[in-house]
Amino acid sequence: MKITASFLQHFRKEFIFPSKDVTHFFPQHMAKGLNKMQRTLATVDYVIEVHDARIPLSGRNRQFKETLAVRPHLLILNKMDLTDLKYKRNVIQRLKANQGVQEVVYTNCKQEKSGTVKTLLIPKLTEVLMGTARFHREGLDHYNILIIGLPNVGKSSLINAMRHLHSGKGKATPVGPHAGVTRSVLEKIKVSHSPLIYVYDTPGIMMPNIEDMDVGMKLALCGTLTDHLVGYDMIVDYLLFWLNSHGYFKYVKYFNLSQPTDDIFQFLSNVAKLYNVVEKRKSPSGEYVYKPNFDLAAKYVLRAFREGQLGCYNLDEDIVQSVTN
Repeated sequence: MKITASFLQHFRKEFIFPSKDVTHFFPQHMAKGLNKMQRTLATVDYVIEVHDARIPLSGRNRQFKETLAVRPHLLILNKMDLTDLKYKRNVIQRLKANQGVQEVVYTNCKQEKSGTVKTLLIPKLTEVLMGTARFHREGLDHYNILIIGLPNVGKSSLINAMRHLHSGKGKATPVGPHAGVTRSVLEKIKVSHSPLIYVYDTPGIMMPNIEDMDVGMKLALCGTLTDHLVGYDMIVDYLLFWLNSHGYFKYVKYFNLSQPTDDIFQFLSNVAKLYNVVEKRKSPSGEYVYKPNFDLAAKYVLRAFREGQLGCYNLDEDIVQSVTN
């Protein structure tokens, strides 16, 4: 069907955020990791921050700036296969001009044979390591790299890709689709023999305070916040609002809908019917009724979005366009 402006005129123009505050999420292991990470800087030659390419301008931990300021650093925008790359050049310009980033590399570290790790990241890393004064670490036979970033942005996937590329060995650190897979405070892993390079894998560390709810919901959409703490249906409702307001309707065909919808419960009911996820409940009259399982339906939607099945998007496209227009 042809989707007209008149059809969409009754859709929401703004998102009403939940009463649940998602701007405060800082578990004890994150505080411990941040403190130990800062104490480790004296033994570090280089810092790599990994961030999600779908939110390149939002959600970076401001506390990392102090860490990045004292060592050469690189920002990796990972999961490039899931973002809209038409904004790539403007994003890099914005990061360098306004967020103090020295170097930016887009990668897809989930694929260990990714050409970006081999052709872009490793040469840049070697160039900087060999050309940077090491001060009190001069004369040592190895280099230490600190890997930092939010939860579930691909830090462990990066380490595994680097390790596999140089040594042919398998995975050194566990990876997963959810936030909080890496919990050890600082784990030292060899990723190269020549030059001898070790990396410190750190747990994902959120900001103690996220700047606003809009950023918080973007982080939740990308899986850097724990889904059940925010609410599966709330995250999907934000996704539905964002897709509709930006004119992206691939979800209609993917979930076999007849037309776009702005009603989260109607949407999840259709998804539940499609995947046959219903709950059997007993009514007050004693009869059994079948109701859609909204949480399970929402999980199907989130998985489809996070795997790129609903399209590849830059959730910060409004920010990028406001800067470049």
